[in-house]
Amino acid sequence: MNPEIAARAAHLKDIEDRARANMAAMGVDDAFIDNLVETFYSRIQAHPTLGPVFAARLDGRWPDHLAKMKRFWSAVAFKTGAYGGKPVQAHLTVENMEEPLFKEWLQLFSATLEDLGVSPDAKAWFMATAERIAKSLVLALFYNPALDDPARKTS
Repeated sequence: MNPEIAARAAHLKDIEDRARANMAAMGVDDAFIDNLVETFYSRIQAHPTLGPVFAARLDGRWPDHLAKMKRFWSAVAFKTGAYGGKPVQAHLTVENMEEPLFKEWLQLFSATLEDLGVSPDAKAWFMATAERIAKSLVLALFYNPALDDPARKTS
């Protein structure tokens, strides 16, 4: 094997091993990720505002979505690189997607973490990560740089 490729592979394995150790110290493992995703999305489906938006997009495809979200959160938490989705593109065509829904999503995610009894460090990590994801999606989906043009601002 090419020494550069071997060194890169070893480096990536080291990153994943450290991430797994850090997550384990917070009580996070693969079973926790599965439980988090299953619990959170069952709550999404029952949510009066979020449920209909998700249902319109995922009706009949919930098992696939749950599997994808488990891969996503596992890849993020354990730094595996195993998720190759395109979240912005996936959310661009969702009907009735509105910016305030992200705040509700974050509130429900926080409540789910709380109810699952995660450690304070795990809750902080998951919430910081979820907030970055939500902010990124909100900017990609709803931000219009022209609205920040100083020439458009009135005193």
